[in-house]
Amino acid sequence: MEIERRYTTEGHDPYEGIAFVAENPSRALHKISELYDRIGFAAVGKYNEFESLRVAGVRLADLRGYSYDRSDVTGRSLANAYAQTLGTIFTETPKPFEVEIVVAEVGSGPAEDQLYRLMFDGSVADEHGYVAMGGSAEPISAALSAEWREGMDLGECVRLAVRLLGEHGDEHPRTLGPGQLEVAVLDRTRASRRKFERLDADERHIDLAIHLLDVGHDSLAVAAPPLVRIIFRSIRRAFDRLSSRQFGGVRSQYGKR
Repeated sequence: MEIERRYTTEGHDPYEGIAFVAENPSRALHKISELYDRIGFAAVGKYNEFESLRVAGVRLADLRGYSYDRSDVTGRSLANAYAQTLGTIFTETPKPFEVEIVVAEVGSGPAEDQLYRLMFDGSVADEHGYVAMGGSAEPISAALSAEWREGMDLGECVRLAVRLLGEHGDEHPRTLGPGQLEVAVLDRTRASRRKFERLDADERHIDLAIHLLDVGHDSLAVAAPPLVRIIFRSIRRAFDRLSSRQFGGVRSQYGKR
């Protein structure tokens, strides 16, 4: 199950662009990935099938950007290529791909953001604001139409996505924790040419981890921020001390020579 949604920044939230939220307990088999500088990819279905589509999209984007210009690589062109590929597989092979994918491109402003949803038969839909995929897409989309609003910050988007995934992603409501989620953003404010960033529960993204813990665990969320910050800072200090001993000793030996 996946949810992708546009969000804008409010208050102190440093992100602005497109957010991806997926239920995915695996840390190695990603449902959300980068295709090119400003373009992201998300998929549900059979992993080997949508992974082959992702790799083909990356190769096509690299070839087009190298042959012409990086600005010539757009979300619409990649969505069209995926539509042709899926349509050909659907009509000419005994078994169509069991996949559903979204190609998202972040623009210079919210009006230029693009979300394309592609079905297994190659049909394309241009989505606005948000899109839900997977077996429970209909109830989640209905809930999003009632609760999503323009200008939500990243924390609000993640909390809403996680809550709806927990409520509608299975036969019975569940509470999803950080270990069951995959979250990424296309952040238009990044100085780098590459706007895709995968968010993990490390010190840099601790606020996001707290947002995830906040779903169904209010008391834990209140107590967790200082405790988690202390843990990560202690680990970082220990790593810095270890690195300074190892590499500092090497430098001193070379200095003597």
